Amino acid sequence: MKSNAKTRMLTEGGILVALAIALSFVKIPIGVSFGGFGGSIDLVMVPLVIFALRWGCGWGCIAGLIFGTLKFFLGGSAIDIVSIIFDYSVAYGAVGLAGLYAKKGVSKAPLAALIGCVGRFIIHYISGFTVYARWMPEEFMNMPMTSPFVYSLLYNGTYMLPNTILCVAVIAVLTKAAPSLFKK
Repeated sequence: MKSNAKTRMLTEGGILVALAIALSFVKIPIGVSFGGFGGSIDLVMVPLVIFALRWGCGWGCIAGLIFGTLKFFLGGSAIDIVSIIFDYSVAYGAVGLAGLYAKKGVSKAPLAALIGCVGRFIIHYISGFTVYARWMPEEFMNMPMTSPFVYSLLYNGTYMLPNTILCVAVIAVLTKAAPSLFKK
């Protein structure tokens, strides 16, 4: 990578990670006190997907990892170091998987966003049935909980499904309104 391209990539990464951080404070909480079960709905994955599509999977994963780590230190909560790594650093790093479609054309951007969102969901799901299994309630969503796998699927699905739909929809709109966002 030429020096100018690397400088541009690092600059764009910093700007888009900063935008994701700013967007993380504009959210719809869906925690228990709001009638939901946890997590929140926000647009933080959109700038991460855009960066991954512009610069590829590797750099996209690094940007997501940086964002996730910063997000924890700027107001996240966790039970131990493993949950910090899984639920913040690795989970948001997985959004960079959208970069697998970096050279496939703007029309593939919504599919790339879906791949990144599913990657993040898988990491949260694994964290749910491993790290958080010991806190599984006896009842969840008016159903008896006997399996940490089902519990993790339901818990993480309550916020990841709306986040995924929102991210894919926004990326789809941006491909029509501002296709140059997805090109270097």
